Amino acid sequence: MNNKSAKQLPHEKRKGEAALSDFAEYVEQQQALRFPLSRAPATSSVAHHSATAKSAQADADHEHHDELDDILDSLDLSDPAPRVRLREFLLSPESSTDALEGLSEIIQKRLLEGHGETVFDVGVEDNGDSMKLTRDEWDTAYKRIIDAAKKLGADCQLLLTKNVGGELDGAPTKDKDCSGKVMVRQAPSTVEEVIETRIAVVGNVDAGKSSMLGVLVKGDLDDGRGKARVNLFRHKHEIETGRTSSVGMEIMGFDTKGEVVVSDTPGRKLSWEEIGKRSAKVITFSDLAGHERYLRTTVFGLLSSSPNYCLLMVAANNGLIGMSKEHLGIALALNVPVMVVITKIDICPPQILEQTVNQITRILKSPGARKIPIFIKNLEECINTATQFVSQRICPIFQVSNVTGENLDLVRSFLNILPHHGRYDAEAPFEFHVNDTFSVPHVGTVVSGIVKSGVIHAGDDVQIGPDSLGRFTQTSIRSIERKRIGVPMASAGQSASFALRRIRRKDVRKGMVVLAKLDGTPPKVYREFVAEVLILSHATTIKTKYQAMLHVGPVSQTCAIIDVDRPFIRTGDRATVAFRFVQRPEYLAPGDRLLFREGRTKGLGIVKSVGYDPSQPLMAKQGDEGTAPLPQTATEESKGAEVMADA
Repeated sequence: MNNKSAKQLPHEKRKGEAALSDFAEYVEQQQALRFPLSRAPATSSVAHHSATAKSAQADADHEHHDELDDILDSLDLSDPAPRVRLREFLLSPESSTDALEGLSEIIQKRLLEGHGETVFDVGVEDNGDSMKLTRDEWDTAYKRIIDAAKKLGADCQLLLTKNVGGELDGAPTKDKDCSGKVMVRQAPSTVEEVIETRIAVVGNVDAGKSSMLGVLVKGDLDDGRGKARVNLFRHKHEIETGRTSSVGMEIMGFDTKGEVVVSDTPGRKLSWEEIGKRSAKVITFSDLAGHERYLRTTVFGLLSSSPNYCLLMVAANNGLIGMSKEHLGIALALNVPVMVVITKIDICPPQILEQTVNQITRILKSPGARKIPIFIKNLEECINTATQFVSQRICPIFQVSNVTGENLDLVRSFLNILPHHGRYDAEAPFEFHVNDTFSVPHVGTVVSGIVKSGVIHAGDDVQIGPDSLGRFTQTSIRSIERKRIGVPMASAGQSASFALRRIRRKDVRKGMVVLAKLDGTPPKVYREFVAEVLILSHATTIKTKYQAMLHVGPVSQTCAIIDVDRPFIRTGDRATVAFRFVQRPEYLAPGDRLLFREGRTKGLGIVKSVGYDPSQPLMAKQGDEGTAPLPQTATEESKGAEVMADA
């Protein structure tokens, strides 16, 4: 396998890298159609009018209106009410209740947009102008923010100040104006309102993934001999070898004041229930395997857990070797924002560390990744990068040691501020993807996974499937748990576990979906589908009858190519391909991301349509269209991406 891939010529490799970057942008556009962002109900009247305008004009010019509406919403052009400057709210006399109410409304709106948390720039107006605050005015403004947040049941944490003085003061500015960033986080009234962010942890074997998670979660440092990682392992052979072979889950909690939720007793690890009940924000880490032997498990973990972010671990003394590049490629293909942590800097000679840093910088700036690496060395860089990290061009890089604890505080601060990122629609029909199945004594069959869309309550009637014949089984939800805490409901974007009634564990499997029970026709499942794919690396050409392991979300199954829109495809090519599942039909929808591999990753793609008509071969469609520009396909889209890049 390795010998074949080694024969790939340099120009083919460059072609594959450039194609990957363009294809990632195309996938993001298609994902927006599959999972549209649901608007918060408390948005301005502009959002409401634009939404009705959109539905009326959707058939005419869907994409154009979406972009225009987003711009109008952000500018708030049709708001007739005169705007009150933020400075007036912050510096109003304490007796002015109207100003406090107005400030509370602004914070409430920002909390809704940020899913319960927001970073407030004190000293800067909404349009970016400085308020020119003196030191006394800054103290008054900060006190007003705390008072307004208390009215909403939220706490404030001062992250960074400018020209104020103290431990949190950053580099002084020339104008000497006082300003600062304040994290406002609402205390959740119930467990289901806790903010959840999922991070997939990847990297080569022996990069220190499990050790770092052990140190972050437990609060104690490692001894350099694997003491911190023992709690994360699920199997006896993992403890003996020190290598992860399964998808390990670990959670880390932050309270409303931004402090990590850890045990008061040194060395004691809190249970998930204790962390969940004491936290306002929970970060769920998926600890994935680094060894090549377990690539299938790692790919399944990356696709099925729908991570909001990806944490790439690199050992300073080894560099970006082995499976690290493979994992980075998959994360880029899935369009997940990536952050890099260089571990083991305490045992690495300076010249080797410099080589590792140069190598990572070179790979991140390559045409395939097109990232801007930012090395985070102090608190100011950490906070500024975290607040802008939704921009997928930025890639923060930390250099840490799990033994000495160097720079671990920067990683914790970064994770605390990390904005919630993802595309979920709570108003769409309920859809839940099964990642794992269990049989729990006195409870019965339990399935865990991610709620992709909609809302579900305990006691609701649902259907789970498809089985080997493509049929769905009727069942109902006995109870719901999140982070091992019982909750009455689960909504889009949350990970949850459902106990199901009247169903045996042998009848459920990974890759199934749970859907709301509908009267009438059962959900449609498909054995064949058409996808737009990009070939990342393959030594020879790919034609019909080629078989590979295909991953679509939690689904992992062998697929055969039954039709291609050209005689053959090779490295760097984008093509429309028809696939057929070999074993059983699956539940798919246009817009689902897929990845296929034969040993290592061969290609990635996105589902364009479900079902396939042999009487209308893809080659004939391509021939009929001739040289006319194809809507939303490779030619036009990649050229558009290049033009945008040049602009």
